[in-house]
Amino acid sequence: MSDASADADVVGVICGPTASGKSAIARWLAEQAPVAIVSSDSRQIYRRFDIGTAKPPTAERAQIEHHGIDIIEPTERYSAAAWAEDADGWIADARDRGVEPVVVGGTGLYIRALFDGIFEEPPLDEQARAGLAGQLDALSVDELRRWVARLDPSRAHLGRTQLLRSIEVSMLTGRRISDLHRERARRPRWRPHYLLVDPGAVLADRIAARIDEMFDAGWPTEVDDLMRTVEQDAPAWNATGYDAVRRFVTGDLTRSAANEEILIGTRQYAKRQRTWFRHQLPADAVTRIDPTSGDWQLIAARWSESVRCAARRST
Repeated sequence: MSDASADADVVGVICGPTASGKSAIARWLAEQAPVAIVSSDSRQIYRRFDIGTAKPPTAERAQIEHHGIDIIEPTERYSAAAWAEDADGWIADARDRGVEPVVVGGTGLYIRALFDGIFEEPPLDEQARAGLAGQLDALSVDELRRWVARLDPSRAHLGRTQLLRSIEVSMLTGRRISDLHRERARRPRWRPHYLLVDPGAVLADRIAARIDEMFDAGWPTEVDDLMRTVEQDAPAWNATGYDAVRRFVTGDLTRSAANEEILIGTRQYAKRQRTWFRHQLPADAVTRIDPTSGDWQLIAARWSESVRCAARRST
């Protein structure tokens, strides 16, 4: 991420891979002092997709102010730029009311959009793009990474879709997306202080346990109900795990097979998140926390107080 302006208002961001314990830490901080939680989770934006996206319970949302959850229908599309614009308003409103806003979530693109801005990428010739796609679609992610490592090295760690876009823009415009980001970046309104949550090696077990909890909480029933009213190609179905549960409901997968598929997909997603946070967050703005350690509450409290103090100084 680009360096934020020194005179931008400070905002706390609790981030980390899926199932790392971000929400639990945010909930504990909210018990210490009033906060407005701004969810930066691209899956929790959809109404009725609840269990599989690990939304906070309704009772918890009634006690603690939340934004960014249940804001659009499953069939609607919602960009990172749109989220950033909405989040900007939620944060400003909370500050105006004297409530400390805290961004909580693991969607790196949302976080980047809020603090660095999203620019409109240059238009590409569709015929040339189609011809290039014919060559790239057959390549593995590792092969795409090797291409991007030469064309736009700072983006070589990203997922397949972003790798393809990096290659398209570089080859069809002669410009790197990373350079365009820097050139067109807006003056930041908010300056992030990150609390990066990661329990280390036990994350894999936490992911497995959460998937079991989701099934036991009625995830298949939720999906069965959704299948009756939500179109098969609705964007909300792209949330990790929902396709496997849908095939479990229709009898095309056993529960153990669905569980294994979701486990593999979620662990891969968590690995990509870890890579993103490792490469994209400025080290001098990051406090690391292991939620399984004995001193996590002390670390979280000190981080929260440092954010509040910095926010007071910047206003």
